[in-house]
Amino acid sequence: MADAVSFSFSDTIAGYVVRFDSGARLLRLKTSDGREFEVSLAGDPSAELVRNLDEPYIDASGHIDEMLSPGRFLFVYGVHYPEHGGRFDAKRLVFLGRGAEDYRFEEGSWWIKQIESLADFYKRAQFGDGPVDFTEYRTEIRLGGDKTASHVQETDTISRLVYGMASAYLLTGKDEYLEVAERGTEYLRKHMRVVDGEEDVVFWYHGISVDGDSERKLFTSEFSDDYDAIPMYEQIYALAGPIQTYRVTGDVRIKNDADATIRLFDKFFFDPEQGGYYSHIDPILFSADHESLGENAERKNWNSVGDHAPAYLINLYLATGDQKYADFLEYTFDTIADKFPDYKNSPFVQERFFRDWSHDKAHSWQQDRAVVGHNLKIAWNLMRMNSLKAKPAYEELARKIGEIMPAVGSDVQRGGWYDVVERVKDGDQETYRFAWHDRKAWWQQEQAILAYLILNGTVGGEANLREARQAQAFYNTFFLDHDEGAVYFNVLASGTPYLLGTERLKGSHSMSMYHSAELCYLAAVYNNLLINGREMDFHFQPDPTGLPDRILRVSPDLLPAGSVRIASVEIDEKPYTDFDADALTVRLPDVQGRVKVKVRLRPTAKK
Repeated sequence: MADAVSFSFSDTIAGYVVRFDSGARLLRLKTSDGREFEVSLAGDPSAELVRNLDEPYIDASGHIDEMLSPGRFLFVYGVHYPEHGGRFDAKRLVFLGRGAEDYRFEEGSWWIKQIESLADFYKRAQFGDGPVDFTEYRTEIRLGGDKTASHVQETDTISRLVYGMASAYLLTGKDEYLEVAERGTEYLRKHMRVVDGEEDVVFWYHGISVDGDSERKLFTSEFSDDYDAIPMYEQIYALAGPIQTYRVTGDVRIKNDADATIRLFDKFFFDPEQGGYYSHIDPILFSADHESLGENAERKNWNSVGDHAPAYLINLYLATGDQKYADFLEYTFDTIADKFPDYKNSPFVQERFFRDWSHDKAHSWQQDRAVVGHNLKIAWNLMRMNSLKAKPAYEELARKIGEIMPAVGSDVQRGGWYDVVERVKDGDQETYRFAWHDRKAWWQQEQAILAYLILNGTVGGEANLREARQAQAFYNTFFLDHDEGAVYFNVLASGTPYLLGTERLKGSHSMSMYHSAELCYLAAVYNNLLINGREMDFHFQPDPTGLPDRILRVSPDLLPAGSVRIASVEIDEKPYTDFDADALTVRLPDVQGRVKVKVRLRPTAKK
């Protein structure tokens, strides 16, 4: 074979400064896996500080020499030339903070400001400067926020927008975000919800097609993987936004919808003989084994078993403290810990199963492939559950995933996390092959960030902190769209935005505000409360009469017992003292109508 690198190309190196020779303009960088590269700065590259959405460009070109201190982590984008065994000329440097140990995304307000910018973008894109009218909502949103010609309103993307707006309200207390969340929830209940009185369940349409004043219901999924079926994950994500809104308002109608949807899961998706939940049912008989389902008949997967927890179930438990939801969570995570690991054959979990839990290695696009983010999502959610009910199996699996994944799922050269890879190597292959491409999706960066943040915040470890910082660095450097707003769907391996097809969109079947807002909300919680020992404010707006015993539960997530307590409470901007600081509950006043509650939480100890 000819020389593997006998041509020039542009690329990115993510690394730690080993040394810098100012006179020779040579920088020595070490990647996260210990390889060293020599980088020439002789061409006077530009330099900048990483910046948040809505922040101006922060030029650091005049400070390069003083900032290249040993140990600092940074990104260098440049050109590789094949001459003399290889030469890399830097063109752009991105620093993550002003000091060598500073990471701007660890600032207390970083993620809160980011979720505000996201909320403003999606509110403007969907409703402009007019009233919040969900008849104007569209699933597809172009790069700059304009709507496409498609008039479809998907239930799940509305729910995901609602989730983001409710989360933005929780962090900021801005009424305009809660207005969107509540109106979106009402729209879902009126247009997408089906109440089946005979079966005593609720299910949700895939969406509706709007044409002027008329609408056409889309009963079954229009998505290619699930066409003409009712997939479990669509029913799950229909609850995501309303339940996050329920945490803010305590609207009992939302809880009733969730309970009725869970009854749907238990009646028609649950397998009482082999355990777990089926991924699809047919729309006529609500049967999981009907032949019309084709290759989706009697199948189980990550989405049908695991997605309950992050999408709605943890938040439903946080809002209620109800033991039945805790039991459901425990069942979910016991199933994951028991069925998904496959470490005798692959460093990646198994994600698709037949009814008897044997492995389905020939299903549709997935075949015997791993979605990198699903592995990380399991680790993140296992550690959340471990704070509610600690089990060795939960922590052991989460730690194992955290230790294994960087070498097989991350890009140790450029930073960031890959998408879909083959679960096993073939022949003499030394690395796990990409299924289609080496691009990186926004939501998989989220899973990495949250997995390593919560691992560091609960069990500690410098390796977990390093992975969390590297993942946050890549996301905030390359995924934030400083020109149009919000975040990109995909970037190339080097971090350059990939803007073709549906991946050019800011709203699609796959993308709304959910993952980017969830990241902001929980990265703020983990960074501030678990890792850096900072207080945080959270906002609620319930009607006391709608809450059992007028008790408002304010825990921001499933955190280790005793790690956080209430420092102070304000109701309608006045100090209020009827709260249980350790139980993270507020007994609201005996009044009619909604009250505004601001709760300040304080970490009990800095890790």
